[in-house]
Amino acid sequence: MLIMSTIIIKNGDKKVLNIVKNLKEKLAKTNSNFMGKITETVKKRKVVDEEMLAEIEEILLSCDTGIEMTDIILTRFKEQLKKDKVTDPEIAQIYLTDVMRDILLAENEETPDFFAEPQAKPYVVVFVGVNGTGKTTTIGKVAYKFNQMGKKVLIVAGDTFRAAAIEQIAIWAERAGVPIVRSQPDSDPAAIIYDGVHSALARGYDVVLIDTAGRQHTKDNLMKELTKIERTIQKLIPDAPHEVILVVDATTGQNAVSQAHNFDKAMKLTGIALTKYDGTSKGGIIFNLKYNLQLPVKLLGVGEGIEDLLPFKAVPFVKAFFEE
Repeated sequence: MLIMSTIIIKNGDKKVLNIVKNLKEKLAKTNSNFMGKITETVKKRKVVDEEMLAEIEEILLSCDTGIEMTDIILTRFKEQLKKDKVTDPEIAQIYLTDVMRDILLAENEETPDFFAEPQAKPYVVVFVGVNGTGKTTTIGKVAYKFNQMGKKVLIVAGDTFRAAAIEQIAIWAERAGVPIVRSQPDSDPAAIIYDGVHSALARGYDVVLIDTAGRQHTKDNLMKELTKIERTIQKLIPDAPHEVILVVDATTGQNAVSQAHNFDKAMKLTGIALTKYDGTSKGGIIFNLKYNLQLPVKLLGVGEGIEDLLPFKAVPFVKAFFEE
């Protein structure tokens, strides 16, 4: 018999408990849009039947869980119900929750903390993504976090295509309390990034955060610009960038998968920053990304405040998202 597993967190681990509590608060709206809809469906039923299963499937798909991931969840769910002869809808929901928890926890517990002590100096992180995903905001929040850790942080404004983008990243640099290397609009982004990395090497910076122009993943010439930027960085630091983070808006859903595949061709991605997850109706995207991409979600954006960016950890996330 499948039994709802409870994730045990030691009482003394106050840091983890605080993370879980914070996540519960931040994810309340997303949870109600996702798990809340499933609960409503279950409460209307007196018995597990095909109609209930069809409604659950529709909810999973509408929340951008993805066709393949939805099929996997429902197949495992049905197998367990059949095996244990479950007909009570409320008990069936426990089984469904357990299936989804197991998927998120599988091979995910050892993902290193994004804000762990950097293994290189300077530690170079490039952020890529389409316009409107919250890339600049994410960079500002990451800069603030590293700065709070006592690291010497430099932001490089590599998005030179829009004057507004340069101003926006400058505002975030000021909020984070870190310096910025910037240029005039329409300058060569590779050149300003070269200057930024060179300056970081000369002045002993610990962390370099590089903004790039928001670009549609279908535009070949802009994607080639990323490859040029990577080569430019490697002229100074052969093993850099150490992280290439694709910033994905949780509300864009399925399109995030095609974005990731195309960006990865231009510059090898190491992880995803999933923004706006605190208020999305597309909460299933976290399952979709796990299934379709061999990339870990490393950062989770859960609000507009400068501290509302968390390193993604499967256990606290699952505990906050699924447990009462």
